[in-house]
Amino acid sequence: MKELLETIAKALVDYPEQVSVNEVVGEKSIILELSVTEEDMGKVIGKQGRIAKAIRTVVKAAAVKDNKRVVVEIIQ
Repeated sequence: MKELLETIAKALVDYPEQVSVNEVVGEKSIILELSVTEEDMGKVIGKQGRIAKAIRTVVKAAAVKDNKRVVVEIIQ
């Protein structure tokens, strides 16, 4: 999941070297914290959060195979 999120985010931003993903693993869930630069925050979130919602949807769909619940948080 971490690699998938990182790949998607790096394709969207102007500064892909500044993208980092922190993974916090629990028993049934995984929290992925996506960190980008302040300038790239709008590109990752999108108008009315549409891109962020799409990213979350793709990552959640990939997590279904592992019977895990994934939460994607976008932080600075």
